[in-house]
Amino acid sequence: MRALWCVAPGVAEIRAEAERVPGAEECRVRALFSGVSRGTERLVLAGRVPESQWPVMQAPLMGGAFPFPVKYGYSAVGLRDDGQRVFCLHPHQDVFVAPEGMCVPVPDAVPSRRAVLAANMETAVNVLWDAAPLVGERVLVVGAGVVGLLSAYLLARVAGADVAVCDVNAGRAALVESFGARFVLPDAAPGERDLVVHASANQAGLRLALRCCGFEGRVVEASWYGDAEVALPLGEGFHARRLRLISTQVGQVASVMRGRRTHGQRLALALELLGDARLDALLGPDVAFEALPTALPGLLAPDAPGLCPVVSYI
Repeated sequence: MRALWCVAPGVAEIRAEAERVPGAEECRVRALFSGVSRGTERLVLAGRVPESQWPVMQAPLMGGAFPFPVKYGYSAVGLRDDGQRVFCLHPHQDVFVAPEGMCVPVPDAVPSRRAVLAANMETAVNVLWDAAPLVGERVLVVGAGVVGLLSAYLLARVAGADVAVCDVNAGRAALVESFGARFVLPDAAPGERDLVVHASANQAGLRLALRCCGFEGRVVEASWYGDAEVALPLGEGFHARRLRLISTQVGQVASVMRGRRTHGQRLALALELLGDARLDALLGPDVAFEALPTALPGLLAPDAPGLCPVVSYI
């Protein structure tokens, strides 16, 4: 068994691990693909996970401990020994043993490579549960990264919704439009929005989200800033317009569905929602597992091309 470990700021390496026989209620999985979550894994590789958040940020099957050395990741797709394709919240590793209950079957309609988006789609599902979009609402998504785009993809399916996506990268306009939303640059972001989802992980983006929110509208904050502090204009018209700033985080099932859906059921739903071939445009660039330690810093750079890097073990 070989796994990727982050061992120092900006430094990763592949380490061999002793292979073990699955125990009761465990299964052995040979990886096919895994997805790189740029926002979170950038902070992990840089050693920027705040100490106060170490327990919260611990991935289910993570190895080691923050800040280093740590084996981190949560978007693995592979084959069980019985040949069944599964998704598992496991770090980047070529062969691994995991609890049966954490190995969720991949639907037949979802290709293995696309299934690495399940963790991000699960986040988007939770965003919508927290946002509670209504028929006919005017919606703005700020940030056309993977989570922002998947959120827009789901929001555009709400009947009568007017969905705009704002980003500084005009190269994502065609993708946004293919999802049934319209693309705008920050200077053209529409105001008086009933609902704004912020997913740019940038202070300027959150300030824009607040500015574009209409009277008694709600801003759902889907970004996570690690150890960075964010300054917001909570004077001016924030109170007069009675705005609501709502945090959302995938570690817990959104309160409106808690008790109705388990984490496993939410993940299974996310996988079912990946049956659309248009979502393949979110994937790439691709990198071989053996090349990942050298390639990872570049893949995680803020200006790196593509959206969701895919690690191949085939």
